[in-house]
Amino acid sequence: MLNVPAQSFPAPGSQQRVAVAGRSKVPLKPGRSLMDWIRLTKSGKNLAGLKGGLIEVTEEVLGKHNKKDDCWICIRGLVYNVTPYMEYHPGGEDELMKAAGADGTDLFDQVHRWVNYESMLKECLVGRMALKPTAAVKEPCHTVSEEKEVLNGMFSKPKDLDNSSKELVPSYDWFQTDGTVTVVIYTKQKDINSEMVIADLQEGRLRGEILVNDYSYLLHFELSYAVQEDIAVQVSEKVGKVEFILKKKETLPWKKLGQPLQSHNSFVKPADRGLFFRKCKLISKSSVSHDTRLLCVMLPPGTHLQVPVGCHLYLKRTVTGTEIVKPYTPVMSSLVTEFKDPSHNDKTHIYFMIKIYPSGLFTPVLDCICVGEYISVSNPEGNFIKTQAEEVEDLFLLAAGTGFTPMVKLLNYVLTSSSILRTAKLMFFNKTEDDILWRSQLEELATNDSRFDVQFVLSEPNKAWTGKQGKISFPLVSQFVKRSKDDSKMLICICGPLPFMEQGIQILQDLGTSCEEIHCFRA
Repeated sequence: MLNVPAQSFPAPGSQQRVAVAGRSKVPLKPGRSLMDWIRLTKSGKNLAGLKGGLIEVTEEVLGKHNKKDDCWICIRGLVYNVTPYMEYHPGGEDELMKAAGADGTDLFDQVHRWVNYESMLKECLVGRMALKPTAAVKEPCHTVSEEKEVLNGMFSKPKDLDNSSKELVPSYDWFQTDGTVTVVIYTKQKDINSEMVIADLQEGRLRGEILVNDYSYLLHFELSYAVQEDIAVQVSEKVGKVEFILKKKETLPWKKLGQPLQSHNSFVKPADRGLFFRKCKLISKSSVSHDTRLLCVMLPPGTHLQVPVGCHLYLKRTVTGTEIVKPYTPVMSSLVTEFKDPSHNDKTHIYFMIKIYPSGLFTPVLDCICVGEYISVSNPEGNFIKTQAEEVEDLFLLAAGTGFTPMVKLLNYVLTSSSILRTAKLMFFNKTEDDILWRSQLEELATNDSRFDVQFVLSEPNKAWTGKQGKISFPLVSQFVKRSKDDSKMLICICGPLPFMEQGIQILQDLGTSCEEIHCFRA
């Protein structure tokens, strides 16, 4: 929740404001779609504007390329000539110009972190930024000697962390038996749960990430010997200890755990890490409505990943030779117990409810994926804090279309876990009755749980519709958002298209709702 003055909600620079602003698009000229850009990058045309190979770019040189007809931008140390991309950018030329002739990494991460820029702009690559001769390279984390890496992960605290964070730097060690190797991470924090732990065992490499107090601790090893493809993860919440248990393929004694890989033993802000993907198999695909599908993917046997409530994942697929990445919020197999498939309700399956846009670039590809094929799935991201839901007595959800997806797991969580919840109400906006996702399940849930109520609002109803009509408005929202008691603690969550969210926030603001009581889902 946000502690900001009501008149400036969402706060400048806040994740909620970034989410709304980041999704803003401008009309593009004909022939300037993403597919048109992909065709241009494959045409053989010199988009970088260089006569020879890649070059080293100094800050002085970068700063000179700061005009619309000559625009270079640096992202994570790589410099791109984005001049030819100007007319293809969905956010408009002005957005790109904010980073013209400068390092645009932070701006990029705020608005477009999910975009695979390396693939999109590879033909525009000019070169790398040149390091200043007098400047020392700032390490993102402390580096330890190879000898200490081999023995264990105890290391001194990184010098560039603030004092409070230095005391939280995790450490690791490992031990073995005849048949297993166990890697132990000491987080130095209590109340660590399995959702804070992500582990991937792929092709002899172990990658383990622990989220600790707004920081990410990473272990990354090329293992010394072969192990079985599955991994066991044990979390001791009370003492903050995490164990990765690997099964040896051969009962040989290991002299060392393995060779450290990039970013091993690092402790940084999660946003400073790139997205990490693993390939997941599509297990099932079914229709939820005339244009929306429910996809179920299965995690690899070597992956431990549990998606927290309110978080989204990124799906990646190669389209005509270019990697396309889009964010989606996982749902459940069903809101109603009787409808659930028991074989798929474990911690190895993830469900996505995705609307298919026939003229889109990405969703038609997803719609054509066959059961048994693979799609790349990222680590979770999101700024929703579960305790927000645990502490509320009245929960109000405003959703439009597939903006319903973040509400699914949130609804299930509060209705099954909260002991103080009085009411949970959903106002669900759609065009027609055929567009309402999981209508029968929502109605059944309302029948079975007296705390839950759902209201459907249609903007293009047929003559037989007797329910609420129109788009989001002050009268509708003011009648909907009513506390069960004058002093009850409430939370209002909103998700949908940009105009819907902007108008909804304004209405809630006009109603005098505190910013602490509003959460906008980012993806």
